[in-house]
Amino acid sequence: MGLIHTKCVLLTLSFLLASAVHAAPQLRLTQTAVGPISLAVGATGTAPSVDAANAGDGALNLRLTSSAPWIVPTLGAPGQCSLRGACTPIQIALQTASLARGTHTGLITVADPAAIDAPQTISVTVQIGGGVPDRADLFVAPNGMAAELPFSTNNALNASVSTQNNLPFLSLELDGSGSFRFSLPYRIIARPGTLAEGSYTGSIVTSGSPLAADNKTIPVTLRVTSQPIAQFTPERVRFRIAAGSARQTEVVPITNRGLGALNVTGASPAPASGGNWLSADLPAGAASVAITANPAGLAPGTYQGSVSVASNAANTVIIPVELTVVMGGTPVSAFLGVVNNATFEPGGVVAQGDIVAAFGEQFLSGDPQLASSTPLGADLGGTRVFVNDRPAPIYYTSYRQVNFQIPYDTPPGDAIVRIDRGAERGNLVSVRVAARVPRLLRFGVRDYGIITNQDETFAIPTTAGLRSRPARVGETLTIYAIGLGPTTPSAVTGAGAPAAEPLARVVGVSSVTFGGGGGPFSTEGIEATPSFVGLSPNFVGLYQINVPVPVGTPTGNDVPLFFTLEDGVSNRVTIAVQ
Repeated sequence: MGLIHTKCVLLTLSFLLASAVHAAPQLRLTQTAVGPISLAVGATGTAPSVDAANAGDGALNLRLTSSAPWIVPTLGAPGQCSLRGACTPIQIALQTASLARGTHTGLITVADPAAIDAPQTISVTVQIGGGVPDRADLFVAPNGMAAELPFSTNNALNASVSTQNNLPFLSLELDGSGSFRFSLPYRIIARPGTLAEGSYTGSIVTSGSPLAADNKTIPVTLRVTSQPIAQFTPERVRFRIAAGSARQTEVVPITNRGLGALNVTGASPAPASGGNWLSADLPAGAASVAITANPAGLAPGTYQGSVSVASNAANTVIIPVELTVVMGGTPVSAFLGVVNNATFEPGGVVAQGDIVAAFGEQFLSGDPQLASSTPLGADLGGTRVFVNDRPAPIYYTSYRQVNFQIPYDTPPGDAIVRIDRGAERGNLVSVRVAARVPRLLRFGVRDYGIITNQDETFAIPTTAGLRSRPARVGETLTIYAIGLGPTTPSAVTGAGAPAAEPLARVVGVSSVTFGGGGGPFSTEGIEATPSFVGLSPNFVGLYQINVPVPVGTPTGNDVPLFFTLEDGVSNRVTIAVQ
C-alpha cells in the first residue's frame, strides 16, 4: 500500500471514529435542582417533575437511582416540553414521613451509559417542619452594611414586625417578584442606620401559610458592634467520597464584615456521626479553615458533623459538615464540568491549546499527583484524558479534578472528553472549542490578575509577605493568560514553549485597555499596544502579554484592565497603579 493511500485510509478511519463518538444520544435536563420543598413533620409529598430529553442522535435509555431512600424517582410518559423533541418526565415522590425536623438533601442520578453528558444529577431538598427560622441573631457594624438571614418557603407569607422602642431597623422582604414561582426567597434584614453600639430586640410574626409550621413568631436580636464579624461561604461543607479513596480537604475562607482585624485562632470538630472522620486545621497566612474528611473504615452512607471556629469576632462560627460515602466505581466527569482554568465558567467555550480543568469524582483513588517535567505525559498516576478519543497531556490529577491541555489540533466545535482511571473507562462529556478564547489569570485575591511589574513584583497594593507594589506609568507589565490559541511558529501540544527566537507568538492585532468602568465591552479606558503576545517560554499552554502602562492610566488600588484580540475579548481583572 502506498504512503498517500495509507494516509487517506488513516484519515478516513479517524473521521469515522470521531463520527461514531458524536453519533450518540446526548442527555439534557430542564433543571438540576428541586426545592426547597416545605413539608410538615410526618408528612409525605411530591416534587415538581424534571424533563429529560435527547439533544443528540439515537434514543436515550434512562436509568434512575436515588442517594436517599426518601426520594423515589420514576419515568413518566413521554411528551412535549421546552427542550428539543419528545421529553420524558422524571416524577419525584417524597417518602419523608420518617424524616426529622430540619433540612434534608439527596441526589437523583440520571444515567445512560451510551449517552454523552450522562450521568447528570438532580438535587432534591426538603424542609421538614417548614423553612421559616425559629429565631434570628444578627450582627452589624455601626453605620455599616445591613445584616440578613435568608430563608425560603413554598407559600406567600403575611408578616408583622415589631421592635424595641419601635426603632425602624427590622424588616422581612421577598426577593424579586412574580406569582409563578415554586420557592419564595425571603430575607430577614436588619439595617443599623444610626444605632449606637449595643443589643436590640424585635420580632416578626408570620401568618397566612397553609403549612402551619410556617406561621410563627420569630424572635430577632440585633447586636451593633465595633468588633470583627466573621462570615464564611459556603454555609455548609459537603463531601462526596468513594469508599477506599483518599481523604479530601476543603478550605473555607473566613471574611470580616465588621470593624478591626479578624484573628482566627483555632478550629475544632465536634463529635461526628460515624466516628472520627472529621478534622480541621488553620492554613498559614490567611483567615480560613481547612476541613478534612477521611472515609477510611466508613460504610456507604451519609454522616453529619460540624467545626467550631475560635476567633476574636463578636459572633460564633460553626460550620456544618456533611460526608456522603459512596461505593467505588468508574470515574465520572460532571456535566458542564470541563472549564477554562482562569474563570472556571461552567458551560463556557475553551480554546485550542487551552489549559482546562475537569471536575467530577473518582478520577484518582490516591493522593493528588502533579506533573514534574515537560513534555507533559498522557498518564498521570493512572489517570488518562481523551479529547475526541485522542490522548491529552495532563498537568494535575486528584479525586475530583483533572487539569489538562486541549490539543492544539482539536477542531473548533463540540468536542468529547473522557477521563479514565486505570482500566476503568469514564463517561463522555461535551465541551465547545474555539480557536481563541482569551482569559486573564486571577491572583486569587479580590479581582487582581496575575500581573507582574518589570522587577517581577506583583502589581497589587504592597502586601506583607508578598513581593508586591503598585505599577507605574511607563513601565512594562507582564500579564499572564490562557486560551490565546495557535501561535507562529506552531506550538507542540504538551511541550514547553521555546525560550529563544523564534518565540511562539500570537499573530494579529491586539490591545490592552486600562481603566474604564463599563467592563470588557466598554469603549472607555486607555488602550496600549503590547510589545509581545505569545506563549511564556518553557511553559505549556501559558501565555504572556508584555505591555507598557500608558500615560493617562488612572491611579488607585483597583484599576481594571482587559485584553482584546481580533477574534476575542478577555475577562476583566484589576491592578494597583500609583
